[in-house]
Amino acid sequence: MNPALLDDPELQAIATRLESPDAEVRRMAVMDLGDLADEAHTPLLVAALRDHAPAVRAAAALALETMENQVAVEGLAQVLDDADAQVREAAAHSLAELKEPASAAWLLPFAGTGAVRVRAAVLRALRELRVPASAAPALVVLQEPLSAQDGAEAVALRREAIGVLGYLKHAPALPALARLAASDPVDELRRAAVGALAFAIGNADARAALETALCDASWQVREEAATALGKLQQPAASAALLAALDDPYWQVRLRAARSLGRLRSAASVTALIAVLGHGINNLRKEAALALGEIGDAAALPALEVTAADPDPEVRKSARLAMAQIGAAAHGA
Repeated sequence: MNPALLDDPELQAIATRLESPDAEVRRMAVMDLGDLADEAHTPLLVAALRDHAPAVRAAAALALETMENQVAVEGLAQVLDDADAQVREAAAHSLAELKEPASAAWLLPFAGTGAVRVRAAVLRALRELRVPASAAPALVVLQEPLSAQDGAEAVALRREAIGVLGYLKHAPALPALARLAASDPVDELRRAAVGALAFAIGNADARAALETALCDASWQVREEAATALGKLQQPAASAALLAALDDPYWQVRLRAARSLGRLRSAASVTALIAVLGHGINNLRKEAALALGEIGDAAALPALEVTAADPDPEVRKSARLAMAQIGAAAHGA
């Protein structure tokens, strides 16, 4: 132990407790050390990551959450494959709290090889840091085969890789993301890929992939596709979204209505007026808001009726929409 760490009497007492034969005493000492939130104490906490008691290791991993230095980051990465699930989860949590992009350099060596769960946790942390260099290991993951029979850890790895590429808005990943959106065997991953494609504003290939996803067997994937199409800012997507207003699931219809409003699709006014009579409150509300964004005065009579809707949120949305249309008519 570094004598310089023991200048403080409080720290001396904690260090003594860290050597106790009682695991609970050591665990409490680790927690007290973490409360001090001093990066100079990193070596003591990293040493506690090697304690033979899982509860102590988990406490040390959580205590390192505020320590953003190479020793702490590498120490946490090394226990991502700990034999104890609580320790692994604590380490992954602390790494996901990293804020400094410089920390990515210490994480990247763990992203490309090793246990699947380690790579998944590292990619999760890298996603938040948004460092361009993290795109390479994420793309490697998307090139690895995955079947519906693969376990939860393999699915988590691919999900985190998709997240990294989406957060980075990594244009070279578009073909891989489009392929996953169309053909990944796991519903969750198709949905994640569809969501990641939303960054490709103005890209016709991304729009085509999302329009295809509006016909996916999973309604959650269709819902995500309807949302993403509105974010692409491509009016040409209006036709597919208009068709989605007839989806069997109201959640998909709601997102389609919202996106049609974002796109200010004049061609959808008649269909959105029809939605104002739907039995689900949230869907009527969304249709009213979309009509307000589009700003077509042809919707005013229907909105006036909707302003007396039994649901207060729907009434509020109808009044807001009428105000927007009125303001647009007066050039406000």
